[in-house]
Amino acid sequence: MAGKILVLGATGTVGRPLVKALLAKGEKVKAASRTGQPVEGAEGVAFAFDRPETFDAAFDGVDRAYVLVPGGTVHPREMALPVVEAAAARKVKVVLQSVFGADADDSIPYRQLEIVLEKSGTPYVFLRPNWFTDNFLAFWKPGIDHTGAIAVPAGEGKSSFIDARDIAESAAAALTTDRFDNKAFNLTGPEALSYGEAAAVLTQATGRKIGYTPLDDDTFVAILSGAGVDPDYARFLASIFHPVREGWTAAVTTDVETLTGRKPRTVADWAKENAAALRA
Repeated sequence: MAGKILVLGATGTVGRPLVKALLAKGEKVKAASRTGQPVEGAEGVAFAFDRPETFDAAFDGVDRAYVLVPGGTVHPREMALPVVEAAAARKVKVVLQSVFGADADDSIPYRQLEIVLEKSGTPYVFLRPNWFTDNFLAFWKPGIDHTGAIAVPAGEGKSSFIDARDIAESAAAALTTDRFDNKAFNLTGPEALSYGEAAAVLTQATGRKIGYTPLDDDTFVAILSGAGVDPDYARFLASIFHPVREGWTAAVTTDVETLTGRKPRTVADWAKENAAALRA
């Protein structure tokens, strides 16, 4: 009889829809969060990356786990390594939420986590999502409210933005079959857009004029720091726009369709559904 599935970050942008998707498939889910409260009807369990004493209870009765590093993390390898090692030691299958382009260089922290799993002997699936479409609301809306524009150091680079629900549904597929074991998937939306093009899509969906202001890194870091973002994390965020400007995030794959059996959502789909929140 199959064991439970542990979902880390179960209250988050990917975690919550993943819990719902797994429950809809009839799976038993342990929803891990700092508070340990139940999520979407799933059993809750208290968990924190920086509290190894929470690991045993989290992994108890579990044979599969979704591991993702929380946002705001500057050192993902250091944070996630003890959890990845704890899962591998228990022979728990790990579906790791990595990052798009992690395989470009073995020195990339997420690639280092992947390598640990590859060598561990436990089954794994790597999901490498591109930039989240949800960031337009979660991260860039304060700038839109303040200046009427998305203000980021992306230049004219394009990204194949992906809806977090498509990541969650891809993860649910990876967790509920062994067909995708020991493989990596680069998760993208169905098209690549520049931030200017994305702003035009948001304008059309909301009826609110939304522009795009390309910034240099220092200006971007200063704005974020002024808004209360940790300066180290602000500098980290600026650094990950370098691949965008270089055109490395413009690739479009069919991996979401391979995993889920259907095409991923477009930015326009997402914008229509979130129009009221973007206007608010």
